[in-house]
Order: sequence, then C-alpha cells, then structure tokens
Amino acid sequence: MRAIVILGATSDIARATALAFGQAGWQPILAGRDIEAVGRVAGDLSVRLGRPVPALVFDAAQPETHRAFWENLPGPRPDALFCAVGLLGDHEATRHDPDLAQRIVTANFTGLLGVFALAADEFEQRGKGLLIGISSVAGDRGRAHNYIYGAAKAGFTAFLSGLRQRLSRSGVRVVTVKPGFVNTAMTEGKALPKALTASPQEVAKAIVAVAEKGAEVIYVKPVWRLIMLIIRHMPESIFKKMRF
Repeated sequence: MRAIVILGATSDIARATALAFGQAGWQPILAGRDIEAVGRVAGDLSVRLGRPVPALVFDAAQPETHRAFWENLPGPRPDALFCAVGLLGDHEATRHDPDLAQRIVTANFTGLLGVFALAADEFEQRGKGLLIGISSVAGDRGRAHNYIYGAAKAGFTAFLSGLRQRLSRSGVRVVTVKPGFVNTAMTEGKALPKALTASPQEVAKAIVAVAEKGAEVIYVKPVWRLIMLIIRHMPESIFKKMRF
C-alpha cells in the first residue's frame, strides 16, 4: 500500500483529500501543528477506512524540526507528500503588522520549502514519487485586498513550478492545485459566488484524479483558468482602477 504524508491535516481540504486517497487504496499519514486535533482527524479516518492512521506533529514555523520529521516517518518510506498548510489571515490587520505578515509568508511559503526539498531529494533518488501543494489563484496577480497572502502563494507557485521542471525527467510528479473559492472554515462568513466556489470534496476529487497522470497545474473550477488569464494580462493602467 502506497503511503501519502498529508501536512496541515486538520484543514477541510486535507481531511477530504486524506479520505479520498484512503478510499483509493493509499495509506494516509497525517501531520499538523495541533497534535490533539490531528489525532481526532486520524481517529475518524481510521474508523472510515478500517485501518490505523498515524498522527504526527508538523509545524511550518519550526523549520529546524523538519528534517527529523521527514526522516523519522513511521512505516515504509512515503510515496507522496501533500501539503494543505495555509493561513489566510486578516489582510487589514496583516498589512499594518510585520509579525502577522511574516506568519502569513511562513505558513504559505517559506515554512514549506525545507520539507519539500527533503521529499524531492528522496523521490528523485528513488526515481518516482508525487509532490502536491495547495497554492491559490491569489498568487496569479497581486490584488489590493490580499496582496500579502497572494505574494506568499505566488512564491509557493513559483517554487513548485521550478521543482517540477527540475524533476521532470526523474519520474517524480509535482502538482500545483489552485482551488479558487472553497467552502471551508477559512472562508466561513464570506459571501462566495456559487459558480466559482468548490467544496472540499471537489478539490479532493480533482487531486486524486491526477495522482497517477494528468495536468500538473489544476484550477479546480475550470472557469478560474479563464478568469485569471484575463486578470494576468490586464494592462496595469486598467488593473489599478479595478476593485475585486
């Protein structure tokens, strides 16, 4: 049974994806900052899958612990790494507070690089493996209402793109997921347009569908690809006047 390490395992997307991979015959290994919360998710998943699911501590803000985390994973060596770690934050507060801004950048970008580097090196030596990261359409172009979060996601998107090019001849696949709006605890209370909003289960289905083959940059709702194409190519003089 192939194993997949799932970081940020308590998020709605991570829980749905862990279940989807488990039902597809994979063994999920869950990890997150709050071990009690991760343990509850692992317990629920164990019941659903009918087999034990490990629960581990992983904190993106503590990069000095990442090598020990990766090297001491339980059971056989993993075949895949899926990262759903992320922090949206309150942009109005974040843009005035350097400490909050740094937390956003760490959770969405810099705090993830070390563990991806370790996994990439191991998978490259093995000649196979799967790396999946949740990025965001917010990283396709900076916008006034979330440019700190968007900048962090843009960095993560570029990192995954470079990693994909580096590993393209090694047998290792690198998948970037851009869900768009998703009905999760992170977006609770926000008025989201139905046509542009996915459920965690839709995101999970899209991820599992490309685990073996298929696109390596996924816009879960295909309409987002067109929307972001337009936004990316909009002249700066026009873009500055827009409010979205």
